[in-house]
Amino acid sequence: MSAPRRVRAWLARHTLIADVLFAASIVLVTASLWLISWVASTQSGIKPLALGDLALLAVGCAPIALRRYRLWWSVLAVMGFAFLSVELQPIAMSTGFTSAIITYTAAAYRPMKRAVLFSGGIWMATTVATFLPGYDDLTLLVLAVSLLVTYVFLSLSFAVGRVVHTRRVNFHELQERARLAEENQAVQVAQAVDDERRRIARELHDVVAHHISVMNVMATGARRTLTKDPRRADEALATIETTGRSTLREMRRLLDVLRTSDVDENEDEMTPQPSLEAVHELVAQIRDAGLPIDLTISGHQRALDPGIALTVFRIVQECLTNTLKHAGQAKAAVLITFGHEDLSIEVTDNGLGPTTLAANPSRVGHGLVGMRERVALYGGRLRTGPRPGGGFRVYAQIPIDDSSSGGMA
Repeated sequence: MSAPRRVRAWLARHTLIADVLFAASIVLVTASLWLISWVASTQSGIKPLALGDLALLAVGCAPIALRRYRLWWSVLAVMGFAFLSVELQPIAMSTGFTSAIITYTAAAYRPMKRAVLFSGGIWMATTVATFLPGYDDLTLLVLAVSLLVTYVFLSLSFAVGRVVHTRRVNFHELQERARLAEENQAVQVAQAVDDERRRIARELHDVVAHHISVMNVMATGARRTLTKDPRRADEALATIETTGRSTLREMRRLLDVLRTSDVDENEDEMTPQPSLEAVHELVAQIRDAGLPIDLTISGHQRALDPGIALTVFRIVQECLTNTLKHAGQAKAAVLITFGHEDLSIEVTDNGLGPTTLAANPSRVGHGLVGMRERVALYGGRLRTGPRPGGGFRVYAQIPIDDSSSGGMA
């Protein structure tokens, strides 16, 4: 932060000191005007500025120093100075500036009724003090014109103050709306994360239940063939061992995403088989719906944990569904690459992109949240965003290794 900004921020926190400095500047301005008037015309009846006059100028500007600290005191002081200005010329010169500034302050920092009350008190005192002494008709005419000019000046000060007050109120309202919108968006994001994690937990629960069923069947078969065919029994036990390890991994992941909220068991959701074959079937269905898709699977294909295979399926499903809904006339490409230690999924299209989300950034969808949660569950990373040449791109990378493979490929 630059030095001027630091000074402004400090003065904003210490309003009394800021107003004291402001009042001092008004004293200097008034004294300068007095000096200029005296130098310009010695026949105008203006006497030279003495030390006592400077003190009276400071007294006349004192309400400015208290305007945001004790506005009532400032208003009463200005009303009193209006009557003193009849006899004391320095007070008269400073009271004009002070009245305008206090009127502005009342209009800018108080509700309409109080602002009118404070300003009306100042105007009334100024009017009464102007016509209180006895003057001839010519002098009264001059005073009336002078008072009219004062009214115009004070009216402008009041109007500017109300404009500032309205802008301040609108600014605070916008701040409050922004705060509520951020809180609402945070709640929606949290709800989306919670909903997706519960869905992942249900699916992992199905995977674990399937593994346990397989282990139970294989254990029964191993027990029955243990004495008759030890080799087949050994193969069954090896399968149980591999399936058990995979089940333990899925159980740990299930516990990571499981939440205390109840799951609606009446939801009618079709859980696909966690395999690459399901991805082929999904791509065929989306093609039938009218979206041209190129599916490429490269690298050395091998067995995957059912949970990872299900994550691949959900990512492809979500991306292609969004492309079908939002991309317009477009083509999509799905590239699944088996690496030595990881599996990458890249889904791209050349369509219009997520225009709905761009038009309404506060809208929170479950799609990206769900993909991010699934990929993070397996220690992977996800990148999403528009493509330089148009369209949208989703890229996910998930660590895999041969020892963690299990189930169907």
